[in-house]
Amino acid sequence: MRLTVKRIASLTCAAALVVSLAACFTSTTASSDSTDGTSMSAPGEGNPPDGQPPEKPDGAPDGQGGPEGFGGSGEVTQGTSANTIDTDTTVYTETYESTGDDENALRVDGATAILNGITVNKSAGKSSNTEDGDFYGQNAALLATNGATVTIENAAITSSAQNGNGVFSYGEGTTVNISDSTITTTADNSGGIQTTGGGTTNASNLTVETSGNSAAAIRSDRGGGTVNVDGGSYTSNGVNSPAVYSTADITVKNADLTANNSEALVIEGQNSITLENCNVTGSMSDSGTSADENVHNVMIYQSMSGDAEVGTSSFSMTGGTLTSKNGDLFYITNTHSTISLSGVTLKNEDSTANLMTIAGNSASHGWGTAGKNGAQVDFVADHQELNGAITVDSISTLDLTLKNGSTFTGTINIVDNAEGGTAVDDNAVVTIENGCTWTLTGDCTLTSLTNNGTINFNGHTITLADGTVLK
Repeated sequence: MRLTVKRIASLTCAAALVVSLAACFTSTTASSDSTDGTSMSAPGEGNPPDGQPPEKPDGAPDGQGGPEGFGGSGEVTQGTSANTIDTDTTVYTETYESTGDDENALRVDGATAILNGITVNKSAGKSSNTEDGDFYGQNAALLATNGATVTIENAAITSSAQNGNGVFSYGEGTTVNISDSTITTTADNSGGIQTTGGGTTNASNLTVETSGNSAAAIRSDRGGGTVNVDGGSYTSNGVNSPAVYSTADITVKNADLTANNSEALVIEGQNSITLENCNVTGSMSDSGTSADENVHNVMIYQSMSGDAEVGTSSFSMTGGTLTSKNGDLFYITNTHSTISLSGVTLKNEDSTANLMTIAGNSASHGWGTAGKNGAQVDFVADHQELNGAITVDSISTLDLTLKNGSTFTGTINIVDNAEGGTAVDDNAVVTIENGCTWTLTGDCTLTSLTNNGTINFNGHTITLADGTVLK
């Protein structure tokens, strides 16, 4: 049961308190608006007016300035291959090369192949269509397709061709198992490992480095799939190139994930990133494509491009470190999201940035409809230390739970939606479980508070939506 409290001197662990009130707002959700949001310039893919490439956020699979033909062929188009394996085989220390346009250096088509000690080099060759490269594997160095099962060990894979992803797993029933190998790409739109169309990639102890723009080290795109990574290092150096871009279910354990000129992680739509004991660092540029909306380290959003289904995004991290060298640690817009942190060392090296920003956006990139594209975040901190400011705009919601000894030093505030959207109920709902502590560093605004732990006010106040002030 929640109790409405008018005057409170202190909130302590010894006395459980429930404060609840309903904000007098008209309810609006991003989910209901997602299906009718315009996608003039979506960050995934899409066909904006006048035939121009859509704008991308930092980390989107495609980037501006790519080759002609952006927009996709509308059907599975994979181009040609300089070398094709279409019967079951085992290969040792073979070299596969390609310099042709729309051409894979090696394609495994519907076969079971064991490839040990191979060298694959996609040294040249243009892509005629960026989205065919991103969606289907056209121009990739190594493409597995049509239900192939490919086991790769001790390989050296390089690509210097634009839209030349390193290792590409396409389609349901296709599985790539790759271990103890290096993947290096240098051109734009060229990720390290790419998974789309329901494919599967299992990676172990890889060293992956990308240098082009819009070239995430671990990528997925339209149709998603399943990606499991254990060990190794994954580094991106280009703009719009996170360490991980997810339109799939991606799990990474015991790995180093570094984005030197981009946010570290991006989740689009009804997809997930699960991290265990990883060291993650991002450094997004202030001039990145979506920097006009927000500069951030982890971005969770729905682009409305059609590359990711509308639904709940999921981010879970256990152990390890999450470091932001520039911008907010988390930015969530135009989607519903669940976030779980347990035992993570959080480091924000930007002293002016937020721990978390939950807000609508201007829709200039096509991310829903302005004034109706807020985010809904369910955030659980478990054995977790949090520091910093959290802001929730008036068309968004936050449901924060501190549990199992978690501590939060910082503020939570409800702010007006920049586009003047109609405010929603339950903007900021906070639950503090037994043994947990919230230490205020400034005045706060909430919708409702359930406290079974300790709140250290430090002379500050919590103002509820009906005007009640707790201090």
